[in-house]
Amino acid sequence: MRSSMGTAFRIANRGVAVAAEPVWSVDPRTGKPREQVAVEATAEEVDRAVRGAHAARGALADRAARAAFLRTAADLLDASGEHVVEAADAETALGPVRLTGELARTTAQLRAFADVVEDGWFLDVRIDLPDPGATPPRPDMRRWKIPLGVVAVYAAGNFPLAFSVPGGDTASALAAGCPVVIKAHPDHPATSELCASLLRRAAVKTGLPEDVAVLVHGFDAGVELVRHPLVAAAGFTGSIRGGRALFDAAVTRPVPIPFHGELGSLNPVVVTEAAAAERAEEIGAGLAGSMTLGAGQFCTKPGFVLAPRGEGGDRFLDALTAAVSETEPAVMLDRRMRDAFVAGVAERAALAGVHTPVTPGAGGAHTVSAGVLAVDAAALADGGHHLLLEECFGPVTVVARYSTREEVTAVLGLLPGNLTATLHIAEDAAEDADAAPLLAELTPLAGRVLVNGWPTGVAVAPAQHHGGPYPATTSTSTSVGATAIERWLRPVTYQSTPDHLLPPELRDGNPLGVPRR
Repeated sequence: MRSSMGTAFRIANRGVAVAAEPVWSVDPRTGKPREQVAVEATAEEVDRAVRGAHAARGALADRAARAAFLRTAADLLDASGEHVVEAADAETALGPVRLTGELARTTAQLRAFADVVEDGWFLDVRIDLPDPGATPPRPDMRRWKIPLGVVAVYAAGNFPLAFSVPGGDTASALAAGCPVVIKAHPDHPATSELCASLLRRAAVKTGLPEDVAVLVHGFDAGVELVRHPLVAAAGFTGSIRGGRALFDAAVTRPVPIPFHGELGSLNPVVVTEAAAAERAEEIGAGLAGSMTLGAGQFCTKPGFVLAPRGEGGDRFLDALTAAVSETEPAVMLDRRMRDAFVAGVAERAALAGVHTPVTPGAGGAHTVSAGVLAVDAAALADGGHHLLLEECFGPVTVVARYSTREEVTAVLGLLPGNLTATLHIAEDAAEDADAAPLLAELTPLAGRVLVNGWPTGVAVAPAQHHGGPYPATTSTSTSVGATAIERWLRPVTYQSTPDHLLPPELRDGNPLGVPRR
């Protein structure tokens, strides 16, 4: 936010100058501050940010301008790619290779939403011509979708680009015609400032007000943002605790607003006996790669696995153990997350009946070691060890060994909602009698169900659904893919309205060539 940069003091309501809270960029590899990036926004600054975004709404009404803006933003991010990746790596320790790929995904999202804007399907235009002979008689009715207004975007910590300032929530909201006020994540404020400046440059370059995208910093600013009467919706990616607090604030406002939060997910995996007998080593190695990717800080990390007892299940666990043992200690996004991971795995490992084929925990002064926790499924099915059925953010997974299909069903019945659920079956599905019934049991638990794959890596595609039953998300919508735009729109029907008064998209001649039903 412009007014927060370079400001040395906050001005209290009574006119007394008080020191502003600084926002520091911190190196997670050392825990040391790098530089002061900004200061936390006051309530007055949040108000100015929202009002500035609100005033820019009309400029986004032109779909051609919106599409040009999104493509220009992608171009500027690509042109500044080396600088963006360097800034993000310094604040997240995710590494240039990972971040270069994330930047490519981010710019591809922006361009994909530009295509969505241009093709017009998202408007969902439906026209019913009058039919006086119908029962009851039907008038002329024309339905489409319009933008909600200013959207508050809460940036994610684990994806400093794709789910943060220039990420999917921002791209889809702008594509819908909604200005955004983005609350930066404290783990990467310098990256956030850089990306926000590129978005604002893209706006000006395409003839739009720069306040179609505004950035604010600070915990209090995030609370003020969701409560602001001109904010019409919010998108959040983060913890269950933080997301639920914002969700509660959003729905208890005098005028409640939609809150699309992605909060937490266990992402269960079920390995059938036939799959374990057929390719135990391959599945074990694949799981190790997925659950340690990015230090286990993916929202789709497989954190809970049901694997069979017996020879096939033993080979699977041996392969998983060997692969995880070879994983180098990794730096997590910040000290708070590292401490929570170390404490969380220690608490889980101390439960009766839990053993550690590979012990997770502190790997050094600033790193963590990946690990595996193992337990009998019967202990879970009997109602104990519920902590093992909660997400532990970081490089750890729980393997529950089952003896019967009834144990699998009992444990699945205890699981909360998830972003993903994965089923590993025999390559020839017809030869695996458990395939169909287990697929049916997993489907109610998640928004994306995979067979013989791994959930990390979320394709940006029209058919993608990145969401799931609570607590995975607070709504039924997706935050990835073309239909993510639907979160920021609402339908309006015009009835018996003269043609010249209708929006061009709804007129008889369809001058803009919008797809219509």
